Formats: sequence, structure tokens, C-alpha cells
Amino acid sequence: MALPKHLQAGLTPDELTFIAEEDVIDIVPLFSMSRVRLLSGIYGPFTPPGRAQVPLWLALSLKRKRKCRIVAPEWLQVGEYVWEVLSQVERKDSKGLCELLSVSIGTIRFVSLHYFAEKLQVLLRNERDTVEGFQALPRHFIEISKVLLDVASDDLQQPGQLRSLLKDLRELRQAKTRTGMQSEGVMRGTHLDVTNMTPLELCEVKPFIIKAMGMMQSLEPEEEQD
Repeated sequence: MALPKHLQAGLTPDELTFIAEEDVIDIVPLFSMSRVRLLSGIYGPFTPPGRAQVPLWLALSLKRKRKCRIVAPEWLQVGEYVWEVLSQVERKDSKGLCELLSVSIGTIRFVSLHYFAEKLQVLLRNERDTVEGFQALPRHFIEISKVLLDVASDDLQQPGQLRSLLKDLRELRQAKTRTGMQSEGVMRGTHLDVTNMTPLELCEVKPFIIKAMGMMQSLEPEEEQD
């Protein structure tokens, strides 16, 4: 049964962001409190400097009130080891550290940036290597990365570089979508392979696909009746 017109366009980006904010994320609280019971669950205890797991919407609310630091998801952060090296350098403990590693401070910073870039560069490389279709990514990576960069960029390492790499990844997947819309399945008005596309990507393409497939099907000759 066909969907009514007001439902064919799917969810809006704001609605998908609302859904994405139910994902659980780690925070480092800047306050102390025992467990808190909310409608969506029980969270805490909050004891700095220990971490706590909360929904993204709660993490963003606390961040706006300067009550926590948000720990970025693994796919959106620098490696723990290299960041610890950088932290020790910034604490001016570089002499003994450099003797231990036999490298200069400049080399440590270069290694940190390279290791950081590699996190998302791997995703980009895998996306390029996946000639047909899309590679699997976190379900709401677009929405989550946007709200974290908007609200908690000071908790992310190299946010400018993150934006650039995420933009490249996004544009690459959009180019694949445009190519997919010219596939045989779409031209015949039968199907489009959407395996590993995220909900936001599906909502972006859905109105065009519905219209294109409808037009292609209308051009098909009607089956002869017995």
C-alpha cells in the first residue's frame, strides 16, 4: 500500500538528530552526584575524574551548562597513547620523555597529527576502495559528529581537521549515491541498493528515488490482459 504524500518524504534532519541523541556516550562529569533516575533510565554515579555513560542529549545539556567534558566516540578522537605523550609534553615534562623516546617534541606532535588523521583516513580509504556500495559506518555518524563539533568542539582533538575529513567522507558517499541513482535498478523503476546507507542519507535520497521510479514505471507498457 502506498504511503500518503505527507509521509513519503521521510524524517527531517532535525528529527533524525533527535533520534541520534538517544545514543549513549561517555562523559567526564565536573560535579559529584549519586545515581539519577530519569524517564529514559538510571544514570550515574557521577564522580570526577571517572567517566559516566549517558545519552547524548543529556551529555549535550550538561556540556552547555559546563558541567561535563564529552569523550568523543572512538571514530572521532585521537589515539589514547599519542594524546598521553602530547599531554606530558605540554606539562613541560619533555626532557625526560624525549630521552625515553629518543625523539624531539616536534616529532611527537607530527606523530600525533598523523595518528589522528589516520583514524578518519582509514574510513575514507575504505570508502574509496568499496567500489560498489557503501562501507558500514556508525548509524548516526553524520548527526553525532555535527552536534559534537557544534557544541563540544573544545573537547575534540583537532576539530578543524575533523571537519575537513568528515566533509570529504560525506561528499564521497554523496557521489556514490548520485551514481547509484543511475543504476539499472533505478532506470527500470524496480530498486536501489541502499545497503549500509545511514538513515539521514536515505532521507536525503528518498524523495528523488520515489519520483524517479514512479516516472520510470509510468513509461513501462501495461501488461496485456488475458
